[in-house]
Amino acid sequence: MDSEAFRERVESARATELERLGSNKLLIALTDATLEPEAVLRAAADSEHAAHNTFAAWAEDEESPDGRELFAWLAEREREHRERVLDSLADLGVDHDPADGGTMHEYLRARGDLVERVAAGTVGRCLVSDRSHLQIVSFFVNEGDEARADLFRDLRAETGEELERGLALLDDACDGEDDWERARMVAEYVIQIAYDDYADALEGMGIDVKPVC
Repeated sequence: MDSEAFRERVESARATELERLGSNKLLIALTDATLEPEAVLRAAADSEHAAHNTFAAWAEDEESPDGRELFAWLAEREREHRERVLDSLADLGVDHDPADGGTMHEYLRARGDLVERVAAGTVGRCLVSDRSHLQIVSFFVNEGDEARADLFRDLRAETGEELERGLALLDDACDGEDDWERARMVAEYVIQIAYDDYADALEGMGIDVKPVC
């Protein structure tokens, strides 16, 4: 297997979950149905902050030089993302202290192996983030706020770069089908965690997670 086939396999296996995470119900789940700019930006800042902390911790203890380099770059990229979102909140007069953690990042931070870290942190997480960024873009387009829509278009594109760099490292780090299988399992599980959190949030509000056909 190679990274292209790996990505296709992960996306195919979790197609339903990714499709639902890419629906307009996502922001309802992330903001507890508070569909206002401040709430959306707060949720985004929390997500970027948690990602920064995860990658910064990995950069400190990763044994592989290539892995340390990637994780340090990712940590800085996510720090920049967090600060850009916080700046956008500040423009609304909001001083937000972003929250850390969450079920996904608890799982990510328990990974100690390079292959699993890259697959979970840059493939599983980035496939989820791509959907959330797209929904935030759509939200601000609907709000008539093109500046913030452009901000999240940029964040989405840069998250895509994170995914590509992770896939490139997997090509070098995976030594045989056993490694690719471990990578697949953790990447898919990250998507499942994100979906379960999404579904639980919606069901707690009495909203059906299934799309209306």
